[in-house]
Amino acid sequence: MRRADRLFQIIQILRRSTDPITASRIAEELETSRRSVYRDIADLIGQRVPIRGEAGVGYVLDRDYDMPPLMLTPDELE
Repeated sequence: MRRADRLFQIIQILRRSTDPITASRIAEELETSRRSVYRDIADLIGQRVPIRGEAGVGYVLDRDYDMPPLMLTPDELE
């Protein structure tokens, strides 16, 4: 899965979840490593996506978030 697709899918997973969701669960759904999920979520937060996380609990996306186009460089897409 391309990185841009994975970033989009992480947002979609968080959007449809009503409860906090762990990196392990996201990784399992996307068939990737937890480390990749941590890195991707950090990048999304850096892009000002309102994701909140708490160790041992999981991640949540602000319900009012409306996703603008992701501004990624060609290197970030790979």
